[in-house]
Amino acid sequence: MNAIERVIDSSGILLTKDAIEAGISKHSLYSFIKENGFEQVAHGVYASPDAWEDESYILSLRCPQGVLSHDEALYYHGLIDREPLQQTITIYTGYGTSRLVNDGVKVFTVQKELLGVGKEIVKNSFGHEIPIYNRERTICDLIRSRSRFEIQDYRTALKTYIGGKDKDLNRLMEYAKLFHVVTDLPDCP
Repeated sequence: MNAIERVIDSSGILLTKDAIEAGISKHSLYSFIKENGFEQVAHGVYASPDAWEDESYILSLRCPQGVLSHDEALYYHGLIDREPLQQTITIYTGYGTSRLVNDGVKVFTVQKELLGVGKEIVKNSFGHEIPIYNRERTICDLIRSRSRFEIQDYRTALKTYIGGKDKDLNRLMEYAKLFHVVTDLPDCP
């Protein structure tokens, strides 16, 4: 196994930064990428031809300051049963989002100091660690952005959260105050 093959992760993703840190020259790296048919899936992120494309992981690599949120988090936490049609990420206000939006990513922005509230790192089904909001932050985001959700998904997510065992109502109320959604909380369906 050569030096470049050692920096390719188990799912077939190759990061330019990992190769550079391993002392591999850019010339050698780009020759390897071309010779082996790797595809650029984001800036500095390449996937082997036989890689299973993990869109959530790739989005987190493209935007390392962002946190997967809204539809993505609802689905990950089992609060809705329909896989999102569009990837969703939250980033701080002022971050350049035009590339993400042009690539079809739904982007939400918050004040920089609120970006980390409720953020957790989880392993997804591909075994990659991704940043995503916890259930309580996700419910607050759902309520704050309710006009951007289908009513069926909105109601299903609230009912599932309220009826579930994995809820922290104290944390939910803390976040609701922080995000000014206390007065917007609906009656439980």
